[in-house]
Amino acid sequence: MILVGIPAYNEEASIAKVIVLARQFADKIVVCDDGSKDLTGKIAEGLGAEVVAHESNLGYGAALRELFDKARETGADVLVTLDADGQHDPAFIPQLVSAIQAGTDVAIGSRLVGSATFTGSTRRKLGVRMISKATDVSTDQGIKDAQSGFRAYGKRAIAELRPAEMGMGASVEILLKSAQLGLCVTEVPVEVNYSTARGPRMNPIMHGADVLGSLIKHVSIKHPLLFYGGIGACMLLVGLLFGLWTLMLYAQEGRVVTNLALISLSTLLLGVFSVFTGIILFTVVTAVRGR
Repeated sequence: MILVGIPAYNEEASIAKVIVLARQFADKIVVCDDGSKDLTGKIAEGLGAEVVAHESNLGYGAALRELFDKARETGADVLVTLDADGQHDPAFIPQLVSAIQAGTDVAIGSRLVGSATFTGSTRRKLGVRMISKATDVSTDQGIKDAQSGFRAYGKRAIAELRPAEMGMGASVEILLKSAQLGLCVTEVPVEVNYSTARGPRMNPIMHGADVLGSLIKHVSIKHPLLFYGGIGACMLLVGLLFGLWTLMLYAQEGRVVTNLALISLSTLLLGVFSVFTGIILFTVVTAVRGR
């Protein structure tokens, strides 16, 4: 059973086409209307899709969580997610499903592998590559396109994945959790048509900050001692260097440069605090994992 899940927010101009094109590849279509102020939900219902409506706009991650819940409730074998603005071509759904049937747990419709074409702006390409590289460093899965929302999830992924992030960081969170759970993730080349999309729903800087913030949060939880300890060690080094500089000037001129002394003291204190934070979190995380 293939369930196609579509997170949507104010997409009345494109939702009908997406549903009609996706219907031929799906046994069931569920649209999460994430607080739309237009007719997105009404149009989806009129076309026979099941609609889960949020009273207010909760975010992309919250919409994905609803779709995962629906997939579990209905016993779906495959959950395919794609955007409601028409940038993803539903004709590629069979390729993603085939990857699931071949044994992978998560299949990503990638703009950056094989014969895929990425026609987005230079800024978009740079942002996707930077976030994907940061994600790959954390997961070591060789993922080229960590930001693609065009994905397919198999039975095990549906059962074990439930996004906690409310915003765009959910796309990265899912990949990080997949790595932790040992799920197999592969990429399938797809074509994306940005000419149909009506532009970003979020400021690109805010979008990137949301995703990177989620990535940093999950990495810090997974490796607290390395993360906070590394930051603390750098701060301690900086504090010592400024401290030595302050002492050298005092020895040469007989005066204390207040600014240098304050920088030294503050970075040393922050370094010590960061190291102890890492130790405490490492102890807590280890205890929780051992339960």
